[in-house]
Amino acid sequence: MPKPISTARRTSIAGLLTAATLALSGCATYDVTAPADARADAPAADAKAKDASAEGGKAPRDAAGDAVDCRKAKCVALTFDAGPSEHTNRLLDILKKEKVHASFFMLGKNHVDKRPAEVKRIDAEGHELANHTWSHQILTDIPAASARREMSRLQDAVRKITGKTPRLMRPPQGRTDETVSTISKDLGLAQVLWSVTAKDYQTNDSALITKRVLEQTERDGIILLHDIYPGTVPAVPGILKELKKRGYTIVTVSQLLSPAKPQPGMVYRP
Repeated sequence: MPKPISTARRTSIAGLLTAATLALSGCATYDVTAPADARADAPAADAKAKDASAEGGKAPRDAAGDAVDCRKAKCVALTFDAGPSEHTNRLLDILKKEKVHASFFMLGKNHVDKRPAEVKRIDAEGHELANHTWSHQILTDIPAASARREMSRLQDAVRKITGKTPRLMRPPQGRTDETVSTISKDLGLAQVLWSVTAKDYQTNDSALITKRVLEQTERDGIILLHDIYPGTVPAVPGILKELKKRGYTIVTVSQLLSPAKPQPGMVYRP
């Protein structure tokens, strides 16, 4: 996997970005950074504000109520794509029991629009609401106006249900380009990719899903799972137990970036 690129630099990318490869050419240009670089590059005012809030007990906190500072802790972000689904409530029960928060990159069609109660619960229990588009169209393959609708329609739906507007977006299949980045910036959305994938869309073997996640996880990583497949949620307790045993603090994407704030249009990848 290529090394992260600092926010201070821009990278030429051939209109395609995945968690595995960066195809380099001169076709498109947009900003990419890693969580650790984002924290290091955070404005001094943001860092001081976080430190001050920590002293006052208002710093970002995990589900156990403990302050989270990924500049010091060995953090990894836990994310779920493409829900909510019939499995989401069971997942939320597990996360609540394990005192863990996650980021949920939700789909609109047949998910958010069909399961508003689960969206409300995700929000009420302190998880991060995030955008995975309305209908999972590949944003780089459709007209700019259609890509904008894919993102904005999900924004509107989540805001209608929860009163909150997502700040993070994961492009389907991790495919982004300069146009998608510009639209994301216009809509106030930072783009989030990943470093760990169990490829749970290929298997319902919970043991294999667990094995794949644990083999790939490193500090400042972003784990990609899907709460729509039957083998994924049963794997979560074992994943969490072993990650905690290995000393990881499990956080949302925004907690992983803090004291930096997600920058609209930026692509974040470990």
